[in-house]
Amino acid sequence: MSKEGEGGGGALGHLFPKTEMERGDRVIEFVSAALLALATVAIAWSGYQATRWGGVQANAYAAASTDRVESVRASGLAETQAAIDVSLWTEWVDARAEGSVRQAEFYRERFRDEFKEPFQEWLDSDPLENPAAAATPFALPSYTLEAEAEAERLSGIAADQTIAAREANQRGDNYVLAAVLYATVLFFAGISTKFVSRRLKAGGLAVAGLMLILAFAWMLTMPVSFGV
Repeated sequence: MSKEGEGGGGALGHLFPKTEMERGDRVIEFVSAALLALATVAIAWSGYQATRWGGVQANAYAAASTDRVESVRASGLAETQAAIDVSLWTEWVDARAEGSVRQAEFYRERFRDEFKEPFQEWLDSDPLENPAAAATPFALPSYTLEAEAEAERLSGIAADQTIAAREANQRGDNYVLAAVLYATVLFFAGISTKFVSRRLKAGGLAVAGLMLILAFAWMLTMPVSFGV
């Protein structure tokens, strides 16, 4: 065997002595191992965050559903109360038109508390003689229903919860996509060590490293969720 052959690597052996080539291989193996470790941890973190945001989404949808049910209930109560107000007021008007003061007072005593103030305001405006007076007490701004306001409040909360659920869903999807990117880093970092050519090895690691940096930079912009 020739001395050149004993040197290992022929012409390449003259450019890269055996010790230097081994040192380069160790560097490549170290970089590959580091990328694999970082990508593995990042995948675990992405999976945890995706699960957490999935829980946030479920809780937000559940809360929105509950608030929506309560809103419908409050709205139904408001409609019932308004129907009572209209019915008693109509009976009062009929009784007054018939000249039955006692019967009119009977109905007036049964007005709901929320209706008494706007009714008195309407009555003070002298609707029979004053053309500028409101046609009915229900047209006055002072006629409000607490149940109706509660229904609107709960409906608004439900809408906000639905938006929060959609945002949580998108965040979970983003973390899943990040996990896919980190899995691609694992692929390039792992396969790069299988190449014979050092250029291919370095190229594979460069691609893996670049993807890891980009994915990590993107993940830093994402909100995080913690819980026990």
